[in-house]
Amino acid sequence: MSAADLNHKPDAAGFVLAGGRSSRMGQDKSLVQLAGQPLVVHALRILREAGMTASLAGGQPTLAAFAPVVEDSQSDLGPLGGICAALASTLARLAVFLPIDLPLLPASLIAYLLDHARITGESVTVPSVNGFAQTFPAVLDRAALAALESELEAGRGGCFAGFQTAAARLGGPITVLPVEMLAQSGHIAHPQGLPAARWFLNVNTPEGLRLAHQCLGQTGSGRLGRVS
Repeated sequence: MSAADLNHKPDAAGFVLAGGRSSRMGQDKSLVQLAGQPLVVHALRILREAGMTASLAGGQPTLAAFAPVVEDSQSDLGPLGGICAALASTLARLAVFLPIDLPLLPASLIAYLLDHARITGESVTVPSVNGFAQTFPAVLDRAALAALESELEAGRGGCFAGFQTAAARLGGPITVLPVEMLAQSGHIAHPQGLPAARWFLNVNTPEGLRLAHQCLGQTGSGRLGRVS
């Protein structure tokens, strides 16, 4: 890479976490169809609409048809292993991680989290919904890599606990931004009008997929069923 390339490298890179076993879905959820497109396409679109390049972390090599794949040399380490592999692969200061099974998230939320991390310099930024901090989407400073790798080496593979440890080592707590407040103030919005509580519907089971179809099919109708 030339000096010119280094000087113009992006400050943020997006990664879709696609290395799960999909045991609850019963098939590879990356390729499960929602609104006529596989979940992998929805996830990549969200990151690209937020203004980033988008790659796949921990996914199968067959997914390279959709985006570059960062392979995790130790695939049995779970999502945190994919996160570490992705951070090690990029020169960007900030990395955004989005799991493949959150297809209803609006790009405006990703963009807001990223801009907040840029401005504040915080090492870990995540949203909260209904008063509960969410593990993803997450914006991580690349400086968190060493602490996250130490967590893996110690046999601790929990992502949120790893984020807490990394943030503490870098001098502060995780930054948690409440989605409802951001939506009410007009800083973020869903392009199809879905309320914030629906954005985090996890599509990792057939039932979750059914509910996601229902949400998209009934947008704007006022007759959305309760998501349990």
